[in-house]
Amino acid sequence: MTEPRDGDPPPGLDLTTAEWGMWQAFRNGSTHDLRTAHPQRNDPSGPYAWGPERSVRARVVALLLLDGPPPQPGRVAALKLNGVHITGTLDLAGGTVEPYVEMKNCRFEQEVLLPEAHFTTLRLVGCALPRLEAARVRTEGDLHLPRCVVEHGIRLTDAHIGTDLLLNQLVVRRDRRGQSISADGLTVGQDLQAEMIESHGELSMRGAQIGVSLSLRGAQLRNPYGRRALNAPQLTVERSLYLTAAGVSSYGSGSTPPYGTSNTPTRGTRIQRFECEGGIRLDDGRFNDAVDFDQARFVMENDQELSLRRIQTPELRFVGERPQRGRVILSGARVVNLVDKSVSWPGPGGLTMAGFSYECLIPVGHFPLSRRLEWVAAATPEFSRGPYEMLATAMRTSGEDAEAREVLLAKERRRRETLPPAGKLWGYLQDWTVAYGYRPGRAAVWMAVLWAIGSVFFAHNRPDPIKPGESPNWNASLYTLDLLLPVIDLGQDGYWKPDGAVQWAAIVMVMLGWILATTVAAGASRLLRRQ
Repeated sequence: MTEPRDGDPPPGLDLTTAEWGMWQAFRNGSTHDLRTAHPQRNDPSGPYAWGPERSVRARVVALLLLDGPPPQPGRVAALKLNGVHITGTLDLAGGTVEPYVEMKNCRFEQEVLLPEAHFTTLRLVGCALPRLEAARVRTEGDLHLPRCVVEHGIRLTDAHIGTDLLLNQLVVRRDRRGQSISADGLTVGQDLQAEMIESHGELSMRGAQIGVSLSLRGAQLRNPYGRRALNAPQLTVERSLYLTAAGVSSYGSGSTPPYGTSNTPTRGTRIQRFECEGGIRLDDGRFNDAVDFDQARFVMENDQELSLRRIQTPELRFVGERPQRGRVILSGARVVNLVDKSVSWPGPGGLTMAGFSYECLIPVGHFPLSRRLEWVAAATPEFSRGPYEMLATAMRTSGEDAEAREVLLAKERRRRETLPPAGKLWGYLQDWTVAYGYRPGRAAVWMAVLWAIGSVFFAHNRPDPIKPGESPNWNASLYTLDLLLPVIDLGQDGYWKPDGAVQWAAIVMVMLGWILATTVAAGASRLLRRQ
């Protein structure tokens, strides 16, 4: 029995013609291209069968990747396939793959198993796979799956991608647990691009960490089977999360890496916006630049949520389409800049923001204070001070003190509706007189009106002196003012003895003076507390 020559396949492997061509292409680092001259027959997801002339066994592919022959002199070994049908199960679980791997437009007969495998770079472009199992897979460089079609889900749980994870235009359907992509605990060294993907099921990224940005521009996330289409609590993104629109024409070239998109589509480019059918959960996420919902569309049922509980980000751009159903939850979120549109927020009962804090409001388009107050009211079906006080603080920070006072006045009026009848009566009195202290000029107006009325009345209805000859010269204006000012003594009230209608008029003036002074004092104390 003759020994195999260096670089020959092991005895008994019996390579087919297609496999022999792949073996030789691997040794010299060239592409093994088995596509036909008919483009419609090269679609790996199409209806046409691929015969044995285009088929290689998965076990031969695994042999090349895990224990392949040495390269030809002056060459670098690499597995590059185009238009190849891989039969059987490609199982590289736990293996270390050193050669560069790039498979384009390939059709996999059975699932691809990569759990705990170690790659330098792995690129599957435009391939059709029943399923990809890659829990705890590690790559030193990129993992690319653009334009692939995966019928029964992808598992990337606890995977570690050294540089970029590219999933642009991926079409992935749910597995038996209802998940399209399971990527809990995923770590990506640089960008995760999942632009224009179609996800049918739950995309789960709980506790994932992204080294630069996470882009879902133009993505279509659909999960009519469960509560959430995107489930990513405790997600950390070092820069920005983009749930925004993308330009469709930027994908037309089909070029290989980086398979990116243009952030500013050219004139005439059709725009595909981010659309999510189902809930989104981003609770406790950290986004160090921004969370961007520009032109985003959310289609939710009444029991589903766009949940942003306790997220932290310098900027939240809520400028998408108004959700017609479901709820937007901002409870406990911390934002520096809130960029929003008045037409983007849901109506009453659809927004919750207890404990939501922000520093600056940056409205896009017309967003008058009356609409902003409606925004707060929509978020508080049951009265809560916090949202009003946060809005007033943001207004004051922007130098809009008058608007801040209007917000706090609206808060007091809203609170008044929760009080018992006596409290409501006192509240209406404070509102009519000095607007709860937020319009202090009203006190001077009321004082002037009462003073004028009292001066005219007492000028025609002079009371008798208590001790004739000891009373000062009669002055109706000073007498009225002495009655109205409950603390200051002007030396008039104590020398005159009103009776009958004059006595009742004096009592009314004293009572109104006390009420006016009390409301002014209450408003002043409220202003001091605010400051």
